Amino acid sequence: MSAIQLKNITKSFNLDQENLPVLNGLSLYVNNREFVSLLGPSGCGKSTLFNIICGLINPDRGEVIVGEKEGMKAKDVVSYMPQKDLLLPWRTVLENVILAREVAGENKETVKKEAAHLLPLFGLEGFQNSFPAELSGGMRQRAALMRTMLAQKEVLLLDEPFGALDAITRTRMQRWLLDVWNKFRQAVFFVTHDIDEALFLSDRVYVLTPRPARISLELKVELPRPRRAGILTTSDFLQQKRKVMHVLAME
Repeated sequence: MSAIQLKNITKSFNLDQENLPVLNGLSLYVNNREFVSLLGPSGCGKSTLFNIICGLINPDRGEVIVGEKEGMKAKDVVSYMPQKDLLLPWRTVLENVILAREVAGENKETVKKEAAHLLPLFGLEGFQNSFPAELSGGMRQRAALMRTMLAQKEVLLLDEPFGALDAITRTRMQRWLLDVWNKFRQAVFFVTHDIDEALFLSDRVYVLTPRPARISLELKVELPRPRRAGILTTSDFLQQKRKVMHVLAME
């Protein structure tokens, strides 16, 4: 069953009294428990597409279907982690990660106890009383992802969550994300402009053209799980990377 279906999504904006086409007839899907990446150059409309899925902006044409039941709204199904961690500086780590559940009206102390048990899984044990300014970039991203997952939605939208990290930290975070995803198995729709990252993490990859974006390739990633860093140098990985690079070179 599909957690997200997009049908012929088209979007443009008015910029300085001129029409700026951004998305051009995109159709795609993300199944339950599936990890799918959206790969494309900077500025091609990936974040715009996420905003459409979340219901923050409306497409000019096309249809967005979220969840398994007719009439479900994005707020009931989707949890969105933007590029910036957006941790509230006056709240501790523990208070930040329970924010969505607290806003939803759940008992704060009950949710705190649940979250405290998960801190080791997210690499945050011993930091529950720390404030965001006291954390490294990687730890802030782990806290933001924990907040996103604790919202208990069917679908996680992750918009370049590791884009601001250095290469070594980013590689570690990718491996850690797969370990966490393997435990929770929510559907993940992941935006990136890094080919290796998309292939390493995903079950399938959609490749977008430059703006106005359309889908130039849907690739099923034929790599076994669980995945470790060594897979990036295997012939199977490099063969699939060449497919993506060939398509990008044609645009």
